[in-house]
Formats: sequence, structure tokens, C-alpha cells
Amino acid sequence: MIKNYQLIRSKRKTLSLQINSDAQIIVRAPNRLSIMHIEQFIDKKSNWIEQKITDTLAKQLKKPTYLTGEKFLYLGNEYPLSINAKHPKELTFDAQTFKLSKGGQAEFLAWYKESFKKIALPRLEYYAKNYHFTYHQVRLKTQKTRWGSCSSINNINLNYLLIQAPMSVIDYVLVHELCHTVHKNHSSDFWQLVCTILPHYKASQRWLKEHGHRLTRL
Repeated sequence: MIKNYQLIRSKRKTLSLQINSDAQIIVRAPNRLSIMHIEQFIDKKSNWIEQKITDTLAKQLKKPTYLTGEKFLYLGNEYPLSINAKHPKELTFDAQTFKLSKGGQAEFLAWYKESFKKIALPRLEYYAKNYHFTYHQVRLKTQKTRWGSCSSINNINLNYLLIQAPMSVIDYVLVHELCHTVHKNHSSDFWQLVCTILPHYKASQRWLKEHGHRLTRL
């Protein structure tokens, strides 16, 4: 249950919810209404609240300027960018700093895609082999709202911007799509299969809900 909210009481007769520009929850309530009733109301609106907070935070995230000192995500951590004419033309990473002579978006997209191929695709093959999944082609894309998909003939699409997320989150998306090669819906059998492979998958779901919008800001 959501507990972090600002409560404003007045002579009003109804309850209302607002998400302000700082993504804070504002609840306006009648003077004598009990906390129990207020929090039940908040709980019923939890999905709406989460979506509004996500949308508000997304608006706060400006597009990167690709200047020295700006930080970029990789495997769940942020690392600074160094722009210097002495750096290589193509983006490089030394486990502490991204280095580039000039440019920005195109160089990061290319680097993220190659990194995803090297790190994530072997993980896909690992899960497929060890849990007996069969898939056909794998296509890498950038999408604003989808992290992966699986077609009726078991072609898998993956959003390579996921390379910015923690490895556990990447594994969840890979397993999610592999499970769709068996179950083409989100039935209880589907989620049971996911849970069998990744018992703590819900933590990764929460991470994507809370931070997923950060992965598409390039």
C-alpha cells in the first residue's frame, strides 16, 4: 500500500488525488474522514497513481546533451561521458567512463546495440538451452513502450536499450519472451513458467515500471 503522500484536510465533502510536478502524491480529504478510508481510496487508485508518476517523471527527463560529465546508464549503473578530441571516433567504455571524440546519440545507440549482442544474446541462448525453449529469428529494435515480443512462429524481438538495465531485468525480459514460445498469452500457466525459472521476477517488473522510461531518453 502507498504510504508516502501529502494529506490536506478541509471542509470539502469528497476525496481527491493529485500528482504534482515533482511526482508527489497530494490527497485532499474532508476534515473528519478516517485515515483508513483515505488509504483504501489511495489503494484503489494505485494503478492510476503509478502511471501518473511514471508520466510525470518521464516529462522531467530531458534529452541528453552529450556533454562531458553527463551520465549514462549501463547494466543498471550510471557512468559519466568524457568528450575529448583525443578520444576515439567511436564510443568506448573502460568500466568507469564513456569516451568519445564528438557526436552523441548515434554513437550511443550503436554501442548499446553491440553491447546487447555480446551480453544479452548469449543469455537468451543459455535460457533456451537449459529450459528447452525453441525460437527462430531474433531481431533487435528500439521501441518506446515495448521491451520484447514473440510472434506466432516464435520470432523474438528485443529492445536493445535494455542493456542499460540491471542484468536481472534483462534476464526477466529474455525469459518472458521465451515463455511466450510455449504460452502465447499471460495466463496463470505462463506466469508459473516464468516463476519456475525466475522466482523473483516481480522485482524486475517493478524496476521496469519505475525506471523503464529512463532507458528511452536517448
